[in-house]
Amino acid sequence: MMLATLLAATSSMAVAAPTPKEQLLAPPASARHYTISSTAGKHGDIWSWTMPDGRLAYRMSMSLRGWVTEDDEVMTLGPDRRPTAIAIRGYTDQGDATEDFNVDAQGNAHWKTVVDSGSAPFGDKRYNSYGGPWLALEQDVNALVAAGKKGIDLLPSGHASITIGQSVQITGPQGPKTIKLAFIKGYGFSPSPMWLDSNNRFFGNAGVISLLPEGYESVGPRLKDIQDKATAAMVRNIAHRFLSPAHRTPTLVDHVLMFDSVAGRYLPDRAVLIADGKVATVGAAGTIKAPAGATVIDGRGKTLTPGLWDSHQHVGDDWNLLQNVATGMTNYRSPGSMIEDAHSIYKRRAAGDLLAPDGKISVIIDRKDPLAAQGALTVSSAAEAVAAVDKIKAAGLWGAKFYTSMDPAWIAPAAAEAHRLGLHVHGHVPAGMRPLDAVRAGYDEVTHINFIMMQAMPQDVVDKANTAARLEGPAKYGKDVDLDSPAMKAFYAELASRHTIIDPTLTVWEPLMTSDGSAISPEYAPFADIAPPSIVRSWKIGGYPLFGGLTRADFRQSFDKMVGLVGKLHQAGVPIVAGTDGYGLELVRELELYRLAGLSNAEALQTATIIPARMTGMADRTGSIAPGKTADIILVKGDVSNDLANLRHVETVFLDGYRLDGEALREASGLNGMPK
Repeated sequence: MMLATLLAATSSMAVAAPTPKEQLLAPPASARHYTISSTAGKHGDIWSWTMPDGRLAYRMSMSLRGWVTEDDEVMTLGPDRRPTAIAIRGYTDQGDATEDFNVDAQGNAHWKTVVDSGSAPFGDKRYNSYGGPWLALEQDVNALVAAGKKGIDLLPSGHASITIGQSVQITGPQGPKTIKLAFIKGYGFSPSPMWLDSNNRFFGNAGVISLLPEGYESVGPRLKDIQDKATAAMVRNIAHRFLSPAHRTPTLVDHVLMFDSVAGRYLPDRAVLIADGKVATVGAAGTIKAPAGATVIDGRGKTLTPGLWDSHQHVGDDWNLLQNVATGMTNYRSPGSMIEDAHSIYKRRAAGDLLAPDGKISVIIDRKDPLAAQGALTVSSAAEAVAAVDKIKAAGLWGAKFYTSMDPAWIAPAAAEAHRLGLHVHGHVPAGMRPLDAVRAGYDEVTHINFIMMQAMPQDVVDKANTAARLEGPAKYGKDVDLDSPAMKAFYAELASRHTIIDPTLTVWEPLMTSDGSAISPEYAPFADIAPPSIVRSWKIGGYPLFGGLTRADFRQSFDKMVGLVGKLHQAGVPIVAGTDGYGLELVRELELYRLAGLSNAEALQTATIIPARMTGMADRTGSIAPGKTADIILVKGDVSNDLANLRHVETVFLDGYRLDGEALREASGLNGMPK
């Protein structure tokens, strides 16, 4: 069970899936009941019970902003309580959930999923399921507790362990209860928080999305706050180790290829002196004298570029922020974080207690609805939407992001209030609107290329854009859209005349639309040899389930059309900003897709440097390498002008002028070596 990716869906776009071919289990009235919830409301249910033959059963039903999961799991436990047979059926947004595991009479384990299959001696190992209902992870958690410090070896590979920490008193349907915070290692890049009951048995998960026993939903935010503070304590020492005075001494990088993001060109054989946290001097190679005590780096065979921006990074997880720095990201724009998380990040970063990129944060506003975005400020009227905008401004944040369930009539007054207050306005396009409607109502930016494709979709797709239609419509009709039609050309021209920014997030759609389970998506393949085994396995997906007689080739043609749409927008003069809506590891692949769309190498890199810096009003201090600017810079191995993939080969990150070793950063963030 992928504990580390339990809540991965909290930051991604999503849609529904087709009805399973076989009937899923129906939970009995006596089944234990857990709910999946957030501050926006309830998103799903999971039940567990013991079947008459002694097997354990789980049933999950979830709709997360249209992401639909309907699956079940039946588990047979051996005498030592390890599963000796597992059968998972149903579907998720990433495809068919079918998975089978069994141990034969000779003690050999066999598994088959939609993405892999294998066999190995069972020994004393435990099978780590590829998917299945989230609550089934309780069996793994309980086993880890029983194993103690030695932990458990996993199949297909890996090792996991658990550390139990502080106790907390909560109140629910059964009165006061003592639960304990624990952290699990071995399933992801970083320790994953988990809650145990007084007997050290699994109790639940808390976060932006929580998995808790029915009746305990209200304690989710409190538990999240407690575990966030515990995580902050873990990363504080890492920040103090890297952000030391010894790492802020002057640095001269000489004889280096430098990217001039303002002019959009690469300058050979340059020298850059960094001192006191800023770029002190830029000149020809060999012309700048290094101050006494300076670190001198030979830049031959390397490229110096402004630090990268991810303009669609839902910040909030401390470990992910650390990994972002490790992969060259010095800045971000979060298109939706919770106010409390934003304040915590800003405060701890300023104090030197959090190693993180610098950036700007928006807050999501959505209509109160079962399909409302988790973590959103939910509203029921235009007046409440305006009040939500006021709350964002009062919190000192940068922008308001409207979502797919918003009433279209509320957009214009809420956007007008945001502009009056100096806030950036962007978001998904609400159901019933086309992107041009949203722009005319006040959007400064439209998020996700599928919503741009909505301009050419049939009305029944537009009207259901807060459901499966927001992917299934473009997947079905996108391949047949004429990107050069007069209507589309007029659309591009108006976006350009209004200086509307587009945040395509092509890397969200590439795996969903093009994957068939046979390979890891190109966005993650370069990291496959240096990431934890459980993470790598999760990167191989079956792809969004096919429907309506469409083939994977049809989906791929529609994705190609999305890539082409980015090219048409760029040609028309529409500003593009690069974002991932993921880990951030996907960023370089996003730029590679822009190259396929027709942008030049330099133009693609500008979408992740100077253009987002201008969008956020930060271009006076970051986004380019120039005297007086903050030293947010990366030094990478190789010639980026020949191949953007070299951006993954980070050797040194300058963050606020601190000189940070790329290899040490990767190791601290859960990566083991340089990506390909």
